[in-house]
Amino acid sequence: MSANLISLLMEATWQTLYMVAISAVLGTIFGLPLGVFLATSQRGELLSRPVINKVLGLVVNAARSVPFIILVVAIIPFTRMIAGTSIGTTAAIVPLTIAAVPFIARLIENAIREVDSGLIEAARAMGATPLQIIRKVLIPEALPSITLGLTLAVVSLIGYSAMVGAVGGEGLGDLGIRYGYQRFMPDVMAIVVVILVVLVQLVQSVGEWIAAKVDKRAPKGRGQ
Repeated sequence: MSANLISLLMEATWQTLYMVAISAVLGTIFGLPLGVFLATSQRGELLSRPVINKVLGLVVNAARSVPFIILVVAIIPFTRMIAGTSIGTTAAIVPLTIAAVPFIARLIENAIREVDSGLIEAARAMGATPLQIIRKVLIPEALPSITLGLTLAVVSLIGYSAMVGAVGGEGLGDLGIRYGYQRFMPDVMAIVVVILVVLVQLVQSVGEWIAAKVDKRAPKGRGQ
């Protein structure tokens, strides 16, 4: 393999990491509070805003139902407005983030709903406010599940980042299409696939290790 291709692979890997990292952070910033609200705002729950919960739930479900490649094309005007262009690594962050937010929100919601309701009742009995219960009971207790959920979200974003390469998003997906497919270079395609698999395995392993570390229910020595 030529030095030029090695350089292209390194650059494409960096572009993929950049896209995934930024979109994962932004997706978590917006998806975490949304997920917490969805998990605590049904009728009779801590925040009890059933109408808003229903509306947001419908929006989240609608956003999750749109195939990612269609979403990328459909929001091109919005992407151009935010990023100043509809192609390139930075532009790809816009659809990646929009796809990540509802996905992360549902993962957070499910993680929080797994917390034992007895803990919530005990905190209420001690006079804790809803926000205190969320901050000091729900999120800490759900942290292992939240960590695993965010790991799953990052893994999904790695796959999405490869797909966005089909519409000028750069990264490993773009390199695989331009060289591996269009220029009939199967070795490049194979290397791109291997790099993507390695990235997914690393993310999954690190995520599981962190989840074990933050799990207060884990027996001593777990995750080591």
